[in-house]
Amino acid sequence: MSGLVKAKKYNWMDSNLAMFGSDTEKEVKKASAESEPAWRQAGKKPGLQIWRINKFKVETWPTDDYGSFYSGDSYIILNTYKEEESDKLLYDVHFWIGKESTQDEYGTAAYKTVELDTLLDDVPVQHREVQGYESPLFKKYFKNIMYMAGGTDTGFRHVKPEEYKPRLFKVTSNTKPIEARQIKVNRDQITSDDVYILDDGTTFYQFNGKSANMQEKYKATQILQQLRSARPKSDQEIVDENEGGDSLEAFYSAVERADAIVDDEDEFDQQQQNNNNERRTEKLIRLSDAGGQLQFKPVKEGDVTKKDLNSNDVFLLDTQNELFVWVGKRASDAEKANGLTYAHKYLSGTSHPFISVTCMKEGQESKPFKTAIAA
Repeated sequence: MSGLVKAKKYNWMDSNLAMFGSDTEKEVKKASAESEPAWRQAGKKPGLQIWRINKFKVETWPTDDYGSFYSGDSYIILNTYKEEESDKLLYDVHFWIGKESTQDEYGTAAYKTVELDTLLDDVPVQHREVQGYESPLFKKYFKNIMYMAGGTDTGFRHVKPEEYKPRLFKVTSNTKPIEARQIKVNRDQITSDDVYILDDGTTFYQFNGKSANMQEKYKATQILQQLRSARPKSDQEIVDENEGGDSLEAFYSAVERADAIVDDEDEFDQQQQNNNNERRTEKLIRLSDAGGQLQFKPVKEGDVTKKDLNSNDVFLLDTQNELFVWVGKRASDAEKANGLTYAHKYLSGTSHPFISVTCMKEGQESKPFKTAIAA
């Protein structure tokens, strides 16, 4: 298959994320009637494991590609660890939504995340992550994060080099870890402030802008080697804007040739994170189905304390940087099973629908949650 196939875009905020009771749920249950093969080694020992969703199926993601995500896909990430002086295995399970992921994919990812949680005896803390808005915990797992356009079905591992659709990545150090985002292939996109990697199929070019810092250059070299691992016979060129000369002209010529190949209508995510240093007001919302229908009831704005929580209920703590779902020990079964759905529904009506979500049970509170509430 040559080139990237543009994914049909969906507004995933318009739907019930977990899709309980929908055709998606029925398909997933059918596929899960037998034991899920992907979970056979899940959580057996400390370490990171990643799976991608493909047509209601859970597929193991290659370890060489950890940190690389296609914007048209959804993934499940499981981190298994032990605390000091304890042999008990603990877990954080995340499902990651690409900006062009389909409803089937992210709905299945959400459902399978709950399924994995059940398999691991409800020990994991569950998280929802959206491309470009990942939590600090998620980012800590990776030395580098790379966003790629399209989906795995449009990947490059089995494509002849001369049939590749060129890709241009921008590497910036204003995030931790440093991110490489695929951007539109166009000379006007290239500035002196950053580092860029151009992949034209047969040659990888690393362009070091005049004002780019050493950290960006170093990380770009690591990312370039990661990309080359799939095509070790490909050429490599390091281009320094300060030096100019033939290599710089060769790079710009390669960009112009690539620009002529790539569809001008291809779109890429240029969205940046909100300023996390901005002062924000916490909001606490109680969830109740006592009246027969789920209702969101505002409880408090401002500093939230442990005394504001009640074991009989489920609460959402919205810091506007992250949303926490706290499930009380005596909450109803329906409330306990749908924390991620509650969060999705609530966030869809806010000005910050993409922030990360952490769903935890009483007694399993995460450190960020404990930090967010006063003692």
